[in-house]
Amino acid sequence: MGFVVGLVLGVVFGVALVVAFVHCENVRSKRRTELAVALASFARMTVEDSRKLLPREAYPSWVVFSQRQKLNWLNYELIKLWPYVNEAGSELIKASVEPTLDQYKTVFLTSLKFSKLTLGTVAPQFTGISIVEDGENGITMELEVQWDGNPNIVLDIKTKLGVSLPIQVKNIGFTGVFRIIFKPLVDVLPCFGAVCYSLREKKQMDFTLKVVGGDISTIPGLYTAVEETIRDAIEDSLTWPVRKVVPILPGDYSDLEMKPVGILEVKLVQAKDLTNKDIIGKSDPFAIVYVRPLRDRTKTSKTINNELHPIWNEHYEFIVEDVSTQYVTVKIYDDEGLQPPELIGCAQFPLKDLQPGKVKDVWLKLVKDLEVQRDTKYRGQVHLELLYIPFGMANGFTNPFAKAMFSMTSLEKAMKSGTDGNENTDLEKKATSLQRKRDVIVRGVLSVTVIGAEDLPQMDLMGKADPYVVLHMKKADIKYKTRVVNETLNPGWNQTFDFVVEDGLHDMLLLVVYDHDTFGKDFIGRCILTLTRVIIEVEYEDSFPLEGAKSGCLNLRLKWTPQPIYRDS
Repeated sequence: MGFVVGLVLGVVFGVALVVAFVHCENVRSKRRTELAVALASFARMTVEDSRKLLPREAYPSWVVFSQRQKLNWLNYELIKLWPYVNEAGSELIKASVEPTLDQYKTVFLTSLKFSKLTLGTVAPQFTGISIVEDGENGITMELEVQWDGNPNIVLDIKTKLGVSLPIQVKNIGFTGVFRIIFKPLVDVLPCFGAVCYSLREKKQMDFTLKVVGGDISTIPGLYTAVEETIRDAIEDSLTWPVRKVVPILPGDYSDLEMKPVGILEVKLVQAKDLTNKDIIGKSDPFAIVYVRPLRDRTKTSKTINNELHPIWNEHYEFIVEDVSTQYVTVKIYDDEGLQPPELIGCAQFPLKDLQPGKVKDVWLKLVKDLEVQRDTKYRGQVHLELLYIPFGMANGFTNPFAKAMFSMTSLEKAMKSGTDGNENTDLEKKATSLQRKRDVIVRGVLSVTVIGAEDLPQMDLMGKADPYVVLHMKKADIKYKTRVVNETLNPGWNQTFDFVVEDGLHDMLLLVVYDHDTFGKDFIGRCILTLTRVIIEVEYEDSFPLEGAKSGCLNLRLKWTPQPIYRDS
């Protein structure tokens, strides 16, 4: 009997194993089939399908979607044409670039001319083309170009010291994007009136300088002077938003040329958590700010010694030519004294994200290279206040000034209601004809109401804190202090303090939150505020996160009462 039962159970168990095995194989086969179908679907997907499937932020930094089509046919034809392009283009480049080089030569140089110029035997490669839809009456295309050429370029240099040297430009490596605009479209062949071209994006431009038959390092500063002259000439004569216009049909095409469209006001407020570049002590940071990287349009801040959380509060003004494509760039360096400064980090902000006439307060994360997006190391942050003012904009700001407004910054002009760019220019011209000029000082009373704080970090053993706030007007050196609120992480003060401010555009308010102890105080966090926003908006209420704290924010109400005065200069 036991044998029969065992036999039956064994058969049942064996059949169950066979059934389970067959079922598993069927499931695996079904999964492989579904996976094959999915892979086939992915293989048929286009770039646009991929973008619709997932947002751009979901892809890793090394995934790049190119909108440019290949141009192998054009490269093949260009190789055949290049000897003729070399002959024709060399003289054209020499005639057009030589005056520009002479215009941008440094004080160290007296003359900078070509003694030899040929483009070599290696043709550039067009790596892609794309059409830009801008909604205007024209056709805009962008060509991506790569050139590792072997040109023969020799510059005849004369220095202030009376030394004349032939300098060869070697090892040229260039990668960039040229923008070509056919505009306006007309009903006469070739169906467009003019062609504009510009270097839209300069991804890489490397070259070396060598004295023919000598060493360029024998004259200190010569290499840097020549290199800066070449780069400045290219930047200001060819790089976007500069546009070269070639008329095809008779007509007036002055509207296609580069023209200033507005003013960008930049306040470099502070930086925090900067990477320490010094072995002994801390970094000595300073910042370089620009919209276009030209020597005469680049601003340099003062150096803050031995500090990783520098406060600058410096104000700069830049001309804007194309708000849709330009950026404001900040580069922070560590001052190394006699040695070249070391880059701590850099950041960019697109001007297209600014609302005209409105102050934009931004914290930008610093990166090692603006072109390389794989940098994940934290290098600190920089704090900027940005205000874009288009020419001809009728501003609705309250006017804190009298009618005579001379020698004012654009920020001060922005606060004058009903004034356009032409009127500002006329006023400036009138002001220069006067023997005495008057500088407007933004003077007034700042009323600060400390409403309260929220979600402060725990400071005491009992899990609470005894917070209070110290208010400090930095330039005026006026201090106030709120009362202490015991045993709370969400204190309410509702206390108002008035500051008489003598120079509102260049002063700043520091609010530091402390935890009160019997034998001292503990730092909780701080807020640093400039007065730009309250001067323009007159009154506002907002919540400000605490710097240096794990959590928490301050709720403040600020009100500005202007009292404009004038200073003779």
